[in-house]
Amino acid sequence: MISWKKHYKKALVAIALLLSSSASVYAQGDAKNGEKLFKANCTACHALDKQLVGPALGGVVERLKKEQNLDTAWLQKWIKNNKALRASGDKHANEVFNKFNKTEMQLFPNLSEQDINDILEYTTNPPAPEPAAAAGSATTDANSAVAIEKAQQESANSKMLMISVAAICGLLLWLLFKLRQLVKLQQSEELNRLEATRVRSFGELYQKYNLIGKALLGLLAILALYGVWNALMGIGVYKGYKPEQPIYFSHKIHAGENKIDCQLCHSGAKYGKVSEIPSMNVCMNCHRTISEYNGKYIEPGKDKAFYDAEIQKIYAATGWDPAKQSYTGKTQPVEWTRIHNMPDFVYFNHSQHVVAGEKAIISSFNKKNPNNQIDVVCKACHGKIDTMNVVQMANDFTMGWCIECHRTTEIDMSNGYNQAYFKTLHEKLKKQYPKDGGKITVDAIGGLECGKCHY
Repeated sequence: MISWKKHYKKALVAIALLLSSSASVYAQGDAKNGEKLFKANCTACHALDKQLVGPALGGVVERLKKEQNLDTAWLQKWIKNNKALRASGDKHANEVFNKFNKTEMQLFPNLSEQDINDILEYTTNPPAPEPAAAAGSATTDANSAVAIEKAQQESANSKMLMISVAAICGLLLWLLFKLRQLVKLQQSEELNRLEATRVRSFGELYQKYNLIGKALLGLLAILALYGVWNALMGIGVYKGYKPEQPIYFSHKIHAGENKIDCQLCHSGAKYGKVSEIPSMNVCMNCHRTISEYNGKYIEPGKDKAFYDAEIQKIYAATGWDPAKQSYTGKTQPVEWTRIHNMPDFVYFNHSQHVVAGEKAIISSFNKKNPNNQIDVVCKACHGKIDTMNVVQMANDFTMGWCIECHRTTEIDMSNGYNQAYFKTLHEKLKKQYPKDGGKITVDAIGGLECGKCHY
């Protein structure tokens, strides 16, 4: 009996020690700080709930303890310097290295022991995500604004209805008054005199008002010709055109919210004639590890599931298998709908405007549009594309529109190329074009010559 009690007490002590040691693993770290450190150092290769370049890290402490009987001390060594741990001959370290195709894991000697404990606490007990208040409040505000606008519209409609009813009543009273006059007129000799002067056909009316009739016909002919001319000038002008694309791409999210430089995707704009539509491999530079949308901005009418589905279309087009983190070789071409398209007889070089004309174009645009300033040269022609969910044609892109820009945009003489090129012509041009204190615009250096833009 005494022996049983003795062993019983030992068992209780062992269990208590086991529970206290297990609890200490999870009580050593700060999950919120661990979340920040995880996102800053680990998300390029790891996620909590799925495998990316490396294994899923959700519950890694408990899993490692259960499967390999290894504690957090091993994880401390692995995270700080996995290369040294493998070199020491650690069995599990080399097994992990071989399992994931011998992909070298980054070393983190800068992380303190407490930092790593915080990260492990986050992988064990991740804090609940904060509610997306921005989207909800935006929706509430939008609903309130819609309700106010609807009430104002209904009030305006009611006023218009009352005014219309009053006008109809006034017209009926006027007609009754005129009918009464006609009845009285039939009883007098004035009716006979009026009947004799009445015009009975259009021919008689035209003969009576011959000059006025010709003037009206001439005016109608001029207006008709003006309408035909405007219609002809509108051929090929598609300002505001914004077609739907096979894969939804929001420039507001990429260029606006995430501040991605235009030339990161459209690299040809700086070095060539055409800015180019980026290949899907450019998209995969980021979306190889970004498989779902976690941004704060949600476009009205869209939700997170919509954006996640569009990312899956990128994977289908490139043949990427996110589960295996490899390409399958089965690709699907994406048929983008072109928005901007110069005619074949027009020459336009993006690099000439983006590089040589960058400062001059931005300065000229901001002077002409003090309430609509730009900071990137692309916006002068394509509009504030960082605010567009769906890209649209922002300007006319007509010949007159280009010429007007060349006539008003001043040459940037601080540009190294222009300083060298106009070294002997600068003073001569200032005398030849004395307007605005000798400022030289693009038209002064051949910006209006036909051969500059037409083959």
